[in-house]
Amino acid sequence: MSQTHTTDVAIVGAGPVGLFAVFECGMLKLKTHVIDALDFAGGQCAALYPEKPIYDIPGHPKIDAADLIAKLQEQAAPFAPVYHLGQRVEKLAREGEAWALTTSAGTRILAKTVMIAAGVGAFGPNKPPLARIDEFENKGVHYLVNSREVFRGKRVAIAGGGDSALDWALSLADVAARVMVIHRRDKFRAAPDTAAKVKALADAGKIDMVTPYQLDALEGEPGALSAVLVKDLDGKTRRLPADALLAFFGLSMNLGPIAEWGLALDKSHIKVEQRDSSTSAPGIFAIGDIAHYPGKLKLILSGFAEAAAAAHAARAICRPGEVHHFEYSTTAGVPGA
Repeated sequence: MSQTHTTDVAIVGAGPVGLFAVFECGMLKLKTHVIDALDFAGGQCAALYPEKPIYDIPGHPKIDAADLIAKLQEQAAPFAPVYHLGQRVEKLAREGEAWALTTSAGTRILAKTVMIAAGVGAFGPNKPPLARIDEFENKGVHYLVNSREVFRGKRVAIAGGGDSALDWALSLADVAARVMVIHRRDKFRAAPDTAAKVKALADAGKIDMVTPYQLDALEGEPGALSAVLVKDLDGKTRRLPADALLAFFGLSMNLGPIAEWGLALDKSHIKVEQRDSSTSAPGIFAIGDIAHYPGKLKLILSGFAEAAAAAHAARAICRPGEVHHFEYSTTAGVPGA
């Protein structure tokens, strides 16, 4: 029988905003349990672009996404959060004075308050409709990239015309034996500066531009890709010897079980009060990209501020009647510091 845990705050989502919420709650002496469907902390930063630099984190002119996650985990560590990774929250219901969360692994958590920091909700890749693609997934065909070193010395075909496709084309140009960018049009949807850099590498012969083509078929033994076949608008095919295919056709995103929790929604987002990120359900807060209010900016730093406000509102619920004297971290300190 699965164990039932009790805590002050259950944080749904272990992305950057969820991790910072652990710190903010800890500074207010609130205990936290963190649940995430991924097997690792970091959310999209870890799953989609761990080696991509971020430039708008205060105090860090430039920091890779993976390094940001490592720093946030280090910052949260003194408060001993309990992580439940590789589990999705399936049910959320009121039980007496607490909220009861049940995960896909059967874990039960009774929390006085809940913070939903689920980013874009449940997300997964849009897969190209190719025969045999299942045979090569994670063994030649990839929808996410965690480390460019995996592709060192390999022939890499990259399909897509957005930022992810061109960002990885640039990153792998000096690592892979060959980089081929496949797109159905000559124009790309990526940032103009990125597209210009890719074009410059193509003009220098460091990247092969395969346009206008689209994916047609895969060749190779199961688990060992050997070639990608592409087709132009006239139906003519071309064979590209390749050890790996990176297919970047965006993500399919939905709220998943969150949509069934009875919260007021705005399309695929949760409506909140800007002052404290409270939702339509008492004791439940939403922070980060999943939260919506007029003028909302989808920035990590906005999510950090929302986490701080939500933590203070949660403290009032978890410690009713207890007088709280606001302190800055410079005077309050951090355990072990």
